[in-house]
Amino acid sequence: MATRRNRTLSNEAVREPVVLTLRDESKLAMAVAVLLATTSLIYCARHHLLLLYGDAVAHLHIARRVFDSLNPGFRQLGSVWLPLPHLLMLPFVQRTDWWQNGLAGAIPSMVSYGLACVGIYLLARKWIQPSLAILVFAALALNPGLLYMSVTAMTEPLFLALMVWSAVHLTTFEAEAGKDAVAARVALAKLTLVLIAAVFTRYDGWVLGTLAWMMVVWWTLWRGWWRERANAHVFLVCTLLLLAAPLAWLGYNWHIYGDPLDFMRGPYSAKAIELRTAKPGSYHYPGWHHVALALLYYVKSAKMGAAPLRCGRWLLLMAVAGTAYALRRFRSSALPAAILFWMPVPFYAYSVAYGSVPIFLSVWWPHGFYNTRYGMEMLPAFALFPAFAVLAVVHKWPQWRRGIVGFALVLIVASNAFLLQATPLVLQEAKANSATRIPFEQALASKLMLLPPQSTLMMYTSAHIGALQQIAFPLRQTVNEGDYKLWDSALKNPAGAADFIVAIDGDPVMDAIHRHPQNLQLLFLICSTGQPCARIYRSTERASHD
Repeated sequence: MATRRNRTLSNEAVREPVVLTLRDESKLAMAVAVLLATTSLIYCARHHLLLLYGDAVAHLHIARRVFDSLNPGFRQLGSVWLPLPHLLMLPFVQRTDWWQNGLAGAIPSMVSYGLACVGIYLLARKWIQPSLAILVFAALALNPGLLYMSVTAMTEPLFLALMVWSAVHLTTFEAEAGKDAVAARVALAKLTLVLIAAVFTRYDGWVLGTLAWMMVVWWTLWRGWWRERANAHVFLVCTLLLLAAPLAWLGYNWHIYGDPLDFMRGPYSAKAIELRTAKPGSYHYPGWHHVALALLYYVKSAKMGAAPLRCGRWLLLMAVAGTAYALRRFRSSALPAAILFWMPVPFYAYSVAYGSVPIFLSVWWPHGFYNTRYGMEMLPAFALFPAFAVLAVVHKWPQWRRGIVGFALVLIVASNAFLLQATPLVLQEAKANSATRIPFEQALASKLMLLPPQSTLMMYTSAHIGALQQIAFPLRQTVNEGDYKLWDSALKNPAGAADFIVAIDGDPVMDAIHRHPQNLQLLFLICSTGQPCARIYRSTERASHD
């Protein structure tokens, strides 16, 4: 009898469900994200998709030239793009083969993707049960556009991770501010570090930091959290640190380039590029000085990247309804996610209208692809808030909970499978815009390989650095726009600047050669469909000195 009872007890123990802690759940979420990102990396590497974006090649170039240039150092980080993404690539880009194949940029992006997926899951678990939190995780992690961007050297995965974790730490601070002072201080310190990272990643981060800190200030004053001396000290230090971040970037621009706003109005800013390319009196682009139209283009790009065909409008409606339900049911605790995750809508509506940041869509005039990736910043909102709409339905019909959640999960998987089969929007853009650039750079690289190994080269690298990347041409043997003082003197005497000069129609080097053509011998002319012609000159002046 005793033996039979022991067996019965052991069988009952075996049948007990395994309960995972929140830490276990987050580890499992990270494992799934790593598996998805690794699969994406293998596929994209085999199909040569890592370097389709010209900006990805440029980001790798900036990181590489910090140590591989005529004048190495942090001044090589430039003035327009913020420095954190390039600093994160710096340990990996020192391997020449990883610079060439794009893996140096893929590693930080994959880590960022994993952190974003774990963060959105933890954020959902603050309010809803695991089954619905899985929907949120799946909606973000399975998005094929994000999976593609997670293996490139682009900045979107990093910024999404920082946006998500800003909401995580902000909601934690809100929850602990009136309960556990130590936990609240820890959350505030973590939030500060995340916001500083966002400030040094994208200019959207400056708005993100401002909005987040406005909520911190409100809760601090409203609840009297600052009255305790330790809390007041932490709040003051964190505020000063966050203010120092954008001021440091302004100071860097002032010290290196003589203008604290060089990133906004310098020769390589978006505004300067627009002035050089736009024809006088032209319409410029859709949404230019028209906020409502700019808003339509941005929201359309976000919907096209998140849902197939006309499903985007239903996803948007569910996200709006879910946001309203979350704010009504959870009030102030859901406010940080609502404000931070919807922030990109007004930000990009203004940026398109007045910030010289156009968005082109294949379905609307002018029927092209440009900056569609900006819509990806709505993915956290599209992942989190529709789950609240599902939660509202579950609360109304609790007897159908499993069926509703299961149907929603099938819908998410099917939607992302359709997006993948139809080619993600951001991958369509990358393929379209690299179709002529890559063959041109390959043709240019084939000619540069014929030059003597130790030759010096003068070239404007902002446009076609991929030609040098493909053949691993040492950047320390190039005279380029990254060294401003040396560059200015080189433009006044191209023949005296380097052994060989690469001039591409319309770039500063070609303009300089038109003004100073002496002592230059044309060696190669490279022309490719859809791209300007390039010319490689030999300096007879330096050859005579040798």
